Amino acid sequence: MKRNTLILVGILAILIIAVVLVLQRPGERSVSADGSELLVSYDSAAVDKIVVTSTSGTTILQREGAGWMLTSPVRAKADDAGIHQLLSKGRMIALKAMVSSNPQKQAMFQVDSAGTLVRMHAGGNEQVAFRIGKTGSTYTETYVRREGSNDVFLADGMLLYLFVKQSRDWRDKAILRIPQESIKSVRYHYGDTTFVLAFQDSVWKIDGTPAADYTVRGLLGALATFSADDFIDTTLTALPPLTAAIDVEGMQLRFHKNPQTNNFIVICSSGPQVYEVQGWHAAQVLKRKNELTNPPS
Repeated sequence: MKRNTLILVGILAILIIAVVLVLQRPGERSVSADGSELLVSYDSAAVDKIVVTSTSGTTILQREGAGWMLTSPVRAKADDAGIHQLLSKGRMIALKAMVSSNPQKQAMFQVDSAGTLVRMHAGGNEQVAFRIGKTGSTYTETYVRREGSNDVFLADGMLLYLFVKQSRDWRDKAILRIPQESIKSVRYHYGDTTFVLAFQDSVWKIDGTPAADYTVRGLLGALATFSADDFIDTTLTALPPLTAAIDVEGMQLRFHKNPQTNNFIVICSSGPQVYEVQGWHAAQVLKRKNELTNPPS
């Protein structure tokens, strides 16, 4: 009995020693950061250049005047709202735990060269640089690492949607951005057919006939914030036939339906950019007269 007890005690002692040795191996410790430590600190108002490098390439965003421009891989107006969100949330990335300081394990968390590297500059100087890795097991956490450090942390939040994007997703997809209340008339052209939706005597009408209020409100909301689904940056040798044109507040939208995809090529008179809009999306603003007129009572 005593012999068995001694054997069990000896085995337990060996296991305890083994656990201690494993936990003390350099680069493989877990330290709680309790959410009070932040990944990086910077003045978001001072940042004037953001460089995002991933396995798909490098995107460069630069502040120009009051807005932001995408300067590489193409030059185009950037999505100001998305960049402001990135700058705001980027300096508030809370660290929950350090999971490793072993350089050989960085690939496991995708914070090595496969991770997305974010560099923020101000006044020509780099302020911070960090890598965004894969999501944690709960998908509400993300592995991160400060560039130049071997420490890998588990950070709070799903960060991939903020930083890991294709270059087109950094671009401003707005085709029209006008206050909905400023729209007083909308003119439609379908071939040789033209009709005007106008706000008259506090009522929306078409050729003196009251329009369907619910449909008109949906149309105005869609027009006020009409956005593209993609961009066409290559030179078009020929456009498909014109399907329709919409005149609103001094601007004209021209819709050319692509017969192969049923999507629309859209050109706005306010600028040279050519957009692609999916069919269901275009249908939100491409209304026929009978769709906008109240049915007879």
